[in-house]
Amino acid sequence: MRLIALATAAMLASAAAAQAAPASVSVALTPALQKKFDKTYGQREADLLTADLRKSVESELARSDAFDGARIDITLKDVKPNRPTFKQLQDTPGLSMESFGVGGAAIEGRVISAEGRETPISYSWYETDIRQAYGNWVWTDAEWTFDRFARRLAHNADVASR
Repeated sequence: MRLIALATAAMLASAAAAQAAPASVSVALTPALQKKFDKTYGQREADLLTADLRKSVESELARSDAFDGARIDITLKDVKPNRPTFKQLQDTPGLSMESFGVGGAAIEGRVISAEGRETPISYSWYETDIRQAYGNWVWTDAEWTFDRFARRLAHNADVASR
């Protein structure tokens, strides 16, 4: 009898876990960064980066139950490319894809739990050593930042500390 009760309890627990909705993730740009994309980097790059950030966070959260049922609003505050974007190459004669520099990103936002509790989040990382940037593509350091942020968020690490 006790075995049936334990099996029933296990099934109910797994059913409740299966019903928990994954977190909804939205990504936006600050107005200042949107102007920078419009003027310097190009809208194509903004679309690419916001989609990449959303995908990174969603895929990491899918592996974890850290924020099931929550809403996560992320704002991309700043990004720096490692190489020139297509718009920069088009707008600046003489600029080359061989040009490179250090990149990174800054992210802020909030997590609104299913109960309505709001928690601010922020994370930033920029490469500091130019020697590490030579082999990178246009947004390598920014994408690295997105992946680090997503992993820390999914593991419920303190993402407000950086």
